[in-house]
Amino acid sequence: MNIYIGNLSQQVSEQQLEELFKGYGAVTSVKIIRDMFTGESKGFAFVEMKEKAAAETAIKELNTKEVGGKKIVVNEARPKTDSRRSGGNRGGGGSRSGGGKRW
Repeated sequence: MNIYIGNLSQQVSEQQLEELFKGYGAVTSVKIIRDMFTGESKGFAFVEMKEKAAAETAIKELNTKEVGGKKIVVNEARPKTDSRRSGGNRGGGGSRSGGGKRW
């Protein structure tokens, strides 16, 4: 199960998050989302846990827990949607008929 962690302190590391969640069950992966230019944390992360029941317990018990001086937000991650593609048809064009001389 994929878990979203928000309001994350800049000082929290992936290893710290893994240790925190391992107390509830097997952790498959931990990923702090970072700015691609500065490398600084964007303040949120994702933790993947093997067992759904363990993940649900972790969500329930860790939501609003203080970690690194900030109360984190923990909930089930929603599937990623590509907002760049939701703008509909961006193609131009239109009809080009009638461009010739009229007699």
